Amino acid sequence: MKLDGIEGKVAIVTGAGGGIGEAYAKGLAGQGAKVVVAEIVAANGERVAAEIRAGGGSAVFVEVDVSSPESTQRMAAAATAEFGGIDFLVNNAAIFGNMRMEGMLTVEWAYYQKFMDVNLNGALLCARACYESMIARGGGAIVNQSSTAAWMGVGYYGLAKHAVNGLTHALANELGPRKIRVNSIAPGPTDTEALRNTAGAYVKEMVKQIPMRRVGTTDDMVAMCLFLLSDNASWITAQVVNVDGGQIARL
Repeated sequence: MKLDGIEGKVAIVTGAGGGIGEAYAKGLAGQGAKVVVAEIVAANGERVAAEIRAGGGSAVFVEVDVSSPESTQRMAAAATAEFGGIDFLVNNAAIFGNMRMEGMLTVEWAYYQKFMDVNLNGALLCARACYESMIARGGGAIVNQSSTAAWMGVGYYGLAKHAVNGLTHALANELGPRKIRVNSIAPGPTDTEALRNTAGAYVKEMVKQIPMRRVGTTDDMVAMCLFLLSDNASWITAQVVNVDGGQIARL
């Protein structure tokens, strides 16, 4: 089903070389968006962009390190050079697959700083790089990738995602008057290689606690992302939307 306001728009998806990010990029292309596959692993990003083009979509790969101000600025400049501007930003890039499972009090400080630079500051840097182009094109939309871990007290990953929720609210307030909406998706456990590598041993136990008794799929996440970017969500901003089968109840 085609959603209003996506066809012909330019969308950047970070961390689009696999998993949920790849699904977001392909979902946007399927709606007729021009997609910038922004990814730090060149081979993965090139593959996704090539697959989108092979399927009749419009996509280009741009290598990016979201923790670098210079790299995120180059990403935005490349999107503008290729497609004329930026309408949508999906801040999906994160350290998750094979992340270190350590406590807040003992994790190596340099690793913690890098982790937060990617998982939190990267979303802000990408927004800073893209918002002026969105304003020049009459507005736009940003979707940040949160997680149900934000409410579960699970170390620095949960802390970063909780901070992403706060960033979403702050950016929505700042950018709303400029016709840019900012929302977050908080996935529950979703069937990706990253989940299997990081928490595969715990998935069965997690599923037992989920009312719908299954892990999520990338299709579950894509449907919400497309909705939040579309004109169908034109009066929705500053929200964190759980897509988690009922894992977390926020009343």
